[in-house]
Amino acid sequence: MRFDESFQLSLQHRVIFSAALLDPNNGVLRDVIAHSGARRAIAFVDAGVESAHPQGARALQSWFNAQASAGHSLPDLCSIDVVAGGEAAKNDSTVVDQVIAATERHSIDRRSFVIAIGGGAMLDAVGLGATLAHRGVRLVRIPTTTLAMDDAAMGVKNGINRFGKKNYVGAFAVPWAVLCDETYLTTLDSRHFRAGISEAVKIACLRDPSLLMQLERDAAGIAARDMQLSMPIIIRCAQLHLEHITRGGDPFELREARPLDFGHWSAHKLESMSGFTLPHGEAVAIGIALDCAYAQRAGLLGQDHAARVTACLRALHLPTWHPLLEDLDALLRGLQEFREHLGGVLTITQLTAIGSSIDVHEMDVDALRAAVRSLAP
Repeated sequence: MRFDESFQLSLQHRVIFSAALLDPNNGVLRDVIAHSGARRAIAFVDAGVESAHPQGARALQSWFNAQASAGHSLPDLCSIDVVAGGEAAKNDSTVVDQVIAATERHSIDRRSFVIAIGGGAMLDAVGLGATLAHRGVRLVRIPTTTLAMDDAAMGVKNGINRFGKKNYVGAFAVPWAVLCDETYLTTLDSRHFRAGISEAVKIACLRDPSLLMQLERDAAGIAARDMQLSMPIIIRCAQLHLEHITRGGDPFELREARPLDFGHWSAHKLESMSGFTLPHGEAVAIGIALDCAYAQRAGLLGQDHAARVTACLRALHLPTWHPLLEDLDALLRGLQEFREHLGGVLTITQLTAIGSSIDVHEMDVDALRAAVRSLAP
């Protein structure tokens, strides 16, 4: 006897951009968590955020206190813990275990909230802990970096690194809400501010030629952190990522193709080869340049298109080369790891023009070697 039934889930992915999110008069967070039936909440703050904003944890507590004083009914904020940020948050299970332990210690149930304030790596680790506890506690992400706002926080993935491999352990879960406060970007160091813009270049190449034109036109101002020029780019990039997740038909990546990982197969390997000292956004910039150079040599992409993308990356003060690229054997192992991560069939997205791409299932080693040489200074 056999039963086969298909079913669908109705999920909501809330993303809100605001400013001064923890100002007592700002009701965005209140509207997201009020009237939800939740009794409790716990919060985790990225150590880097707490260092840049010494009142960060206190500001969250003050916000909750102000809402209570104003008569708003909200979950009780039981704890605020500062945890590791940056890739260190993902290189072992410490942060994940901290989150799970806190959910047990404070009797956090599935309708309660885990609030995570930090960069993309920290959001990944806290999100995995929230996903594992009770098979899923409501997660509110408050991203604080460019890369987290325009890409990482928009996804439905949570994970940590194992065996020197990026995101080897993880789970899919839709966050309860993603609340982006541009104020946090004002204290982000320039290197990491620019690094996150690589994801905008990526998705512009794939989906929005007009966005690439905007990046090219405003590159100097964006690199100089002009927020009037940068925020529309960040918001558009976030929107395009969100649309792919919610409308692309494969949010939990059941198929092999992962078009939004354009430039990522080598980026992930370069990160691990560097001992995760190379920031993800910079690795992605190098990966985009490498894939464009490869696509040109493989006859997929015109030289003018490849040169245009590389010039845009450089105008944004993003790297297009790293000495680790010279270790081609190690880099090629990244293709095998990427194939395993995808589910067994190698599928690499390659540009054929700005706004147009195809999936390839093998890569020519000689063309790849030539692509690497073309990027060398």
